[in-house]
Amino acid sequence: MDSNNKTETIKIMQNHRSIRKFTKDPIPENDLVEIIKAGQGAPSSNFVQAYSVIHIANEDRKQKIGALANNLDTVAGSAVFLLFCVDMKRLEVACTKQGVEMRYDTLENFIVGIIDASLIAQNILTAAESLGYGGCYIGGVRNNPEAISEIVGLPDKVFPVFGMALGIPAEEQIVKPRLPLEGVFQVDEYDQKQHPVIINQYDEIMEQYYISRLSNNKKSNWSQAMADFYRENRRMHMKKFLEDKGFTLK
Repeated sequence: MDSNNKTETIKIMQNHRSIRKFTKDPIPENDLVEIIKAGQGAPSSNFVQAYSVIHIANEDRKQKIGALANNLDTVAGSAVFLLFCVDMKRLEVACTKQGVEMRYDTLENFIVGIIDASLIAQNILTAAESLGYGGCYIGGVRNNPEAISEIVGLPDKVFPVFGMALGIPAEEQIVKPRLPLEGVFQVDEYDQKQHPVIINQYDEIMEQYYISRLSNNKKSNWSQAMADFYRENRRMHMKKFLEDKGFTLK
């Protein structure tokens, strides 16, 4: 395809920006239904569909989850807040119906669940953006997964992985520059020798972006941001939480 002849879908995907501030306008129910149905069009390994999506419509619950996720303004201010969960409970019921003891507790099945939840979520975000809405992922739900699980009544074998805030954008954001294509797309063999050059070039691009972006300006670059992020362990409580949910990951 000619690079100058992009489809509308490609334009939407390449123009993604995280939106964290929304107008007070609601998302009509028929739009939300179509967005979720578009999400369900995502592929799923062996068609297990190991996910559940919970629409947190109750304002009090949104407030509590937003606070627990350390992202109160974005969550509470969204027109729609969705909680994405890995769900092995429904699969357990299906196996029980067939008289089979479910062997769910493996690293492979855990990975499949994470992938399934991620794929439906990205479909949902793209569908929402195609209708003029904006949104962002809320990974902060993993700050307090046990408390959030209690709020929405998640049983064993079900756990939250991230949330998503959606609504009509009340802010303008420019697209954050991604790594150059050659930095993430390779042919036939992995070439790690290219990393230093590409990172140096990308650091220059990101330094200019951080200085000139519309909000939260700072003097930094990509490698510095990554070093700051990876210099410490994060959310170490997740291991015990998952074990308590029944995932020992054999």
